Amino acid sequence: MDGHTPGEPVDMNAVAVVCRRAWNAVEPRDRTEMKSPAQTVIIHHTALRFCAHPRESVPQLAHIQHMHIQERGFDDIGYNFLISGDGMVYEGRGWGIVGAHAKEHNFNSVGIAFMGNFNYEMPSSASLSALLRLLHIGVLHGHVRPNFVLVGHRDVAKTECPGEHLYALLPKLRDQLQNDLFSVHSLH
Repeated sequence: MDGHTPGEPVDMNAVAVVCRRAWNAVEPRDRTEMKSPAQTVIIHHTALRFCAHPRESVPQLAHIQHMHIQERGFDDIGYNFLISGDGMVYEGRGWGIVGAHAKEHNFNSVGIAFMGNFNYEMPSSASLSALLRLLHIGVLHGHVRPNFVLVGHRDVAKTECPGEHLYALLPKLRDQLQNDLFSVHSLH
């Protein structure tokens, strides 16, 4: 872990994203491009086993994609990105592609899932830092609006997702993002 806690500065210069090919994703049945940058970021948890190493995360990603396509009838894995406990960011549908993660909210949002069940465990500082960097890059590259809204899945649907412990951290993450994004935009 990198020792980051919400409220501390985060190096926003880069985020490593593991591409679909690297985790052996199957090709999607269909893809719909978003018409404009996302105005909402919806945080989820997979509600499955906590993953903190690629040897755990890669099979879990394949399982999630299979479940979403075969059991739920989605065209692909539902999330745009997934974040494991070691802070690795995995490409799901990626930027600019409509997800299947929150009914009635998919066309104007990005869905990011933390790998684990955060009703029972705390998200790692590495995964929280990765989220902050990913969203910073998303804004910087025009995939997410600078004034986006960060919500938990439970804010837009009747669900426990993203789990009590992760949901409780969202206000601090919102504050951190607002401070980071404000400082970047005030420099330009």
